[in-house]
Amino acid sequence: MIQKNIALNKIKYQKMKINDDLIDSISKRGIAIAIKVKQIDEDLYACIDGHKRLNALAILAIDNPKYNLVPCVLQNDFSKAGSAYWGNTKNRH
Repeated sequence: MIQKNIALNKIKYQKMKINDDLIDSISKRGIAIAIKVKQIDEDLYACIDGHKRLNALAILAIDNPKYNLVPCVLQNDFSKAGSAYWGNTKNRH
């Protein structure tokens, strides 16, 4: 998996209400577990796991721009992997 920091405005995520405990925790400790995303365009990503954390970061980013950069883990994209990648081949050496 690839880890990289991605701008908050480049990630599509589900907007939801969150409690103040999560916001307080992230403001004190930061993001402990990176947000899992998949790339959907050259410069656009979709959140797979971490919608609540992204909502908290969006609130925190209003007052502090450091929260606009999000630690993320990119989901592997096997769409271009050939059948040999999955072992579906006659060649066994």
